[in-house]
Amino acid sequence: MSDPQAISAAVAKLYDTYPFPPDPMLDEPPPGYNWRWNWLAAYNFCTGQKPQKQDIRILDAGCGSGVGTEYLVHLNPQAQVVGIDLSAGTLAVAKERCQRSGANRVEFHNLSLYDVDQIPGKFDFINCVGVLHHLPDPIRGIQSLAAKLAPGGLMHIFVYGELGRWEIKLMQQAIALLQGDKRGDYGDGVQLGRKLFAVLPETNRIVKRERERWSLENQRDECFADMYVHPQEIDYNIETLFELIDASGLEFIGFSNPSYWQLERLLGKDSRVMERAKQLSDRQLYRLIELLDPEVTHYEFFLGRPPLPKPDWSSDNTLLAAIPERNPCMDGWPSQCLFNYDYQIVKLSQTEFEFIQACDRNQTRTVAEILTEVQLGVEEVRSLLEQQLILLTKQVSR
Repeated sequence: MSDPQAISAAVAKLYDTYPFPPDPMLDEPPPGYNWRWNWLAAYNFCTGQKPQKQDIRILDAGCGSGVGTEYLVHLNPQAQVVGIDLSAGTLAVAKERCQRSGANRVEFHNLSLYDVDQIPGKFDFINCVGVLHHLPDPIRGIQSLAAKLAPGGLMHIFVYGELGRWEIKLMQQAIALLQGDKRGDYGDGVQLGRKLFAVLPETNRIVKRERERWSLENQRDECFADMYVHPQEIDYNIETLFELIDASGLEFIGFSNPSYWQLERLLGKDSRVMERAKQLSDRQLYRLIELLDPEVTHYEFFLGRPPLPKPDWSSDNTLLAAIPERNPCMDGWPSQCLFNYDYQIVKLSQTEFEFIQACDRNQTRTVAEILTEVQLGVEEVRSLLEQQLILLTKQVSR
């Protein structure tokens, strides 16, 4: 299938048949958080400081059944949110989902990413998860979105990685071969794919990968269809990923799962090999990491449109003059043992806990003012900042 309009129609048909994601609807705000959808936490991650404004416009580009859209509304209480999607059937689910949970600061449009210019104005934050890799022309798609990003804005993107999805690609092609003229009958594709997994030997590599990684979520036909019978998919590696990023004309800020991209976790035991690796560019290092640990099923990252000021907190005077507040993405607060923005367990000392409590009590005091009553060192405050447990607002003058 090479006709872009035919591809788009086939993709819309898939999601009309199997609205995705198939998460259950709730009559209340969804539980927990994804910090990448929280403007304060995401902006802090990208720039090292709290954003100057919260009354922003957010675009959920390819919103599907509204799972992410719903979070974007509830996690950003001052934002106006717009969701677009190619599938009218899936959009109907998104509208009902947001209506039921009270996510009422959102409007939906039945549009492809290519036609986002039909929506007036710019957006401060664009979320595009699991969409670009299903377009016949992802470069055109990312360029359409980039044109809608306001100066100082951020874009969060998620696309598939080829190395960790190799077995998925093999099964996709096997199902397509066996479907023949029935390709495009997604119900038939799901039934056929499930039969293949049932009859293949347990030692089969594709079966083993499915059981290790995907089988729990793929109990739902919507997930199985999205993974194995999708009519259009482009998987990336670091080299092709940065071709896509460069085509956007935006600044690459970084991957939102930075721990995976630390070479020390793979080669840190040998300083001589690490010295060799230091001669590589950042992109070559990323490529080396994914080659040595080919588990990359997807890439998630932030792009930005300058100006995106990034303050330097290395000066004690600058740090002490800043106004701190607690990162809004914490689970278990108030407690010394909690989950941080990335759902990793953090154990706070008593004085760290008291400092963050003081940030909560009064969000106009500087670090220096809080430290007059909490016995915490400046370096310990800097550590809280590096762990993204607190956000700082730089003070020009007081």
